[in-house]
Amino acid sequence: MRPRDENKELLIRQKAIEMVVENGLGGFSVNKLAKAAGVSPATIYIYYKDKDDLITKLCVDVAGKMMDYSFKDFSPGMDFAVGLKIQWQNRMEYFISYPTEMEFIEIMRYTHFYEEVSKRLTTTFGLILGPFMENSIQKKQLIPLPFEVYWSIAFAPLYQLIKYHYQGKSYVNSSFELNEELIEQTFGLVLKALKP
Repeated sequence: MRPRDENKELLIRQKAIEMVVENGLGGFSVNKLAKAAGVSPATIYIYYKDKDDLITKLCVDVAGKMMDYSFKDFSPGMDFAVGLKIQWQNRMEYFISYPTEMEFIEIMRYTHFYEEVSKRLTTTFGLILGPFMENSIQKKQLIPLPFEVYWSIAFAPLYQLIKYHYQGKSYVNSSFELNEELIEQTFGLVLKALKP
């Protein structure tokens, strides 16, 4: 058995993410990946059992890094507005720094490969965001809401603005660029909707 080469593995992972983003899952195969990465298909099987194993591990890894990044400098005991603002800043920073990975996760979110990610995210959210929400409710800084409603109000506006930014347009404007003023305005509205 050939030894694992960390650089080759990173190249394989990055090429796989790029291929899924460019061509979707339908245009993805181990043979095409091997050619794009400049390795033999056998090399890919050193690292992954099969195509499904590769895609699942990529999903878990990319989503995990995104979550780790979003909780940088964050603590569940923070005041609500401060903690939410840090999460917004971290998520924006991640989206801007890793647009291909974000697009990959968006594509994978609607596939069966995302099930493993959902299990892990549920655990992470339970350990980190659950206490954050509970503390914020106890401090009367957040209205009691089901998690799904909270998440939709707290983060969907940010994600939609980022989508418009990457598209370079919105539904009504032929050009759109996200700036600090728009972020602050939107964040203020989100806080207003979530605070008692």
